[in-house]
Amino acid sequence: MNPTEEAALQRLYADFDAEHLLPLWTQVGDLMPAHPRPQARPHVWEWKRLYPLARRAGDLVPVGRGGERRAIALANPGLEGRPYATPTLWAAIQYLGPREVAPEHRHTQNAFRFVVEGEGVWTVVDGDPVAMRRGDFLLTPGWHFHGHHNTTDTPMAWIDGLDIPFVHYTDSSFFEFGPEQVTDTGTPSVSRSERLWAHPGLRPLSGLGARAHSPIAAYRWEHTDRALDEQLALEDEGHAATVEPGHAAVRYTNPTTGGDVMPTIRAEFHRLRPGTRTRTRREVGSSVYQVFDGDGVFTLDGVERRLTRGDLAVVPSWSTLTVQADSRFDLFRFSDTPIFEALHQFKEETE
Repeated sequence: MNPTEEAALQRLYADFDAEHLLPLWTQVGDLMPAHPRPQARPHVWEWKRLYPLARRAGDLVPVGRGGERRAIALANPGLEGRPYATPTLWAAIQYLGPREVAPEHRHTQNAFRFVVEGEGVWTVVDGDPVAMRRGDFLLTPGWHFHGHHNTTDTPMAWIDGLDIPFVHYTDSSFFEFGPEQVTDTGTPSVSRSERLWAHPGLRPLSGLGARAHSPIAAYRWEHTDRALDEQLALEDEGHAATVEPGHAAVRYTNPTTGGDVMPTIRAEFHRLRPGTRTRTRREVGSSVYQVFDGDGVFTLDGVERRLTRGDLAVVPSWSTLTVQADSRFDLFRFSDTPIFEALHQFKEETE
């Protein structure tokens, strides 16, 4: 290119800038890479460090209008200080002190709770008190009023998972305060939604229409535990019941559709026998794991990290993951897979 042409090209680019235009030919490699190149990084947060920090926050930070929740977000070190575990998923440890009440509100974002230890808190979803206990997976679908109350003299902590980053990116968020206090501070052992919906293989004729989210407020640990044990027992009997040798897994589902519990979030539970090593896998979309029990090693993009009870690990899009169980290794997992399946963009590879 001669000097005259070079000068004309620079003037063209300057005129593009003035009109807020960008030429594709200078950016195609960034806009359409040959494979995903996530900003988010694989990372592990240790429960032994998270819980003491949450407890300190409990001593210093009140729960009430304004902050609404004493929730501490996992901020992925690759996302430039944003309070996101991945570009689509938000994860946090939430801490509620003795006799505390978190007021009701509702929002567009879909949410869940998973309890790794403790009990004594009820989450109230649209007036239905739902007990929270170790191993329980609890839903708060988008635009449902919800609050929490601790009925005991001891604190309780759990993890929250939401699709906050996805909703924020799409400019589709709405939020509304509810009453100053939780509308029902009852403490039933079984919620109304469970009494109606949580009977395996059976659904009420009063609710035959498909719903975007599951109507079950709580998926109880005793059922998850039994389902995993039965898969491994059937494997011992010579039946093909596990996803791979020594690796049992279940997915929490919406009984009205058979699909995921919420349109943007998939949730699963995995149990590995001691000594089991999974195949190396990667997929489009991101996920977060929490160790419910046991010890093992996550190899994330070739880097080994040892995890134990309560620890959380984030797996960004197209990052490789291999799991090695030292003891029986119980893992809760949630992901954004439903988004990419709905867009026909999901892809996975297994070695």
